[in-house]
Amino acid sequence: MNTKKIILLDCTLRDGGYYNSWDFSSNLINDYLIAMSAISVNYVELGFRSLESNDFKGGCAFTTDSFIEDLEVPNEVKLGVMLNAKEIVNHEKGVIHAITQLFKPAAKSPISFVRIASSIDEFEQALPASTTLKDMGYEVCFNLMQIADRSQEEIKNVAYLAKNNPIDVLYFADSMGSMSPEQTSNIVSILRSEWDGALGIHTHDNMGQALANSLRAVDEGVTWIDGTVTGMGRGPGNVKTEYLAIELADRQNTSLNITPLLSLISKYFKPLKAKYNWGANSYYYLAGKYGIHPSFVQEMLSDTRYDDVDLITVLEYLRKEGGKKFNVHTLESGRHFYTEKPKGSWSPANLLSHKEVLIIGSGPNAKRHHRVLESYIYSSKPIVIALNTEITISEELIDIRAASHPVRLLAESSAHLKLPQPLAVPASMLPKNLLSSLGTKKLLDFGIVIKDNTFHFNKNHCVLPSSLVIAYVLAIAASGNASRVLLAGFDGYNADDPRMSEMNNLLNVYQQSEGVPSLLAITPSRYKLPSKSVYSMV
Repeated sequence: MNTKKIILLDCTLRDGGYYNSWDFSSNLINDYLIAMSAISVNYVELGFRSLESNDFKGGCAFTTDSFIEDLEVPNEVKLGVMLNAKEIVNHEKGVIHAITQLFKPAAKSPISFVRIASSIDEFEQALPASTTLKDMGYEVCFNLMQIADRSQEEIKNVAYLAKNNPIDVLYFADSMGSMSPEQTSNIVSILRSEWDGALGIHTHDNMGQALANSLRAVDEGVTWIDGTVTGMGRGPGNVKTEYLAIELADRQNTSLNITPLLSLISKYFKPLKAKYNWGANSYYYLAGKYGIHPSFVQEMLSDTRYDDVDLITVLEYLRKEGGKKFNVHTLESGRHFYTEKPKGSWSPANLLSHKEVLIIGSGPNAKRHHRVLESYIYSSKPIVIALNTEITISEELIDIRAASHPVRLLAESSAHLKLPQPLAVPASMLPKNLLSSLGTKKLLDFGIVIKDNTFHFNKNHCVLPSSLVIAYVLAIAASGNASRVLLAGFDGYNADDPRMSEMNNLLNVYQQSEGVPSLLAITPSRYKLPSKSVYSMV
């Protein structure tokens, strides 16, 4: 067991700021600092220090000296900031100039330590910052990100470079939350082969291993460990400071005054967690398992366009395509499959040509008005297409079903097997395991390819702007030369829901496409569609 003094560094306001744009109130910060002092957290990383300001962020995104000077800081608490290596490495006038822009000598500053977050690839370029900062009087730490998937030689080389520079603490971060205690031990051992200075660890809790990894690191001789209050931090968050404080007090046989911290949690952090909902869940676990950056999950969970199926779809996509670096464009691409050349064998015209098509959506109004919808079907005999496994009208009145989302198809394959209707799907383009799950189900094979803001209709396949099933069914109707399309159960979303604008854009692109049948909503809808009451049609 490690008998050296363990330094607990709290970085709640820096890592937790990914949820609230680093906009913490001064009352929260002051109470937080008192709580840190009470549990003997002597090092507090208040936020980032940055020159970049592309949109609004709160004070802890920049953590200027003037911002800190307005706070009430206990004497025994040392304050620090984190600096992104990427920013200083890419600075137009070089690393040293960037540092001198960001910092004045430590003797004139309320901060005493600077931690530089660096990938292994940026490390050597960022190293001159350590000499400059040390000369200015600061303690200097480097935080090595995404280390778990780097080779032994790469890690050894970084440790070798570090020992020849004035660095006080060399941290390594489990950025993806994918490490096990055994991997933690191994990385400590590799770093120790070249580095004999202080080691630190920063853990994420994707797979519920943050506390175990931190304590294993301590057992292996690591003397600096990070925590955040309630685990508040990017994605699933970090190891909880309150847990670490309890464990370290027990290991070091010291007393612990945790009451101010628990009061802080009740007053500020419980409401924040209720609002932002950080913490481990199954999606973060899968992201950790697959080595996917947790910001992908965090972004999706905060965006109402992404349902459970979308989340799994994107994670599977990122598993194959790579998701170690967060990128919004990569995220959006992950919502859509079908980028290969389209294939199909079924011609919708054989069923739909010159006929009216009624599409049954999942909105509550389809169920609410199901009796009059059924009366209309009996009297007018449209071709009725239901989306996925929705059951809102009598089964005998549905002619076909349609599905386009591979993950949803897999999840609902057993339900489809029980439903009597043929299923329109891009069968020739689906994975073999998915096709196998559909057994002997009659499949109408209509192919798909995704292309932004585009509808195009062919005999056996289509081009769509999105893999949404409604886009697929509209294309089936157009390819089938339907006379018109009626929509029931397409209620829409609230005006501020991003899914509303997404759907309106899709419907607009469709209606402006050449040769498409007209659309008519016959139950209440918030979408920008021509409408008519189904009650006037029977």
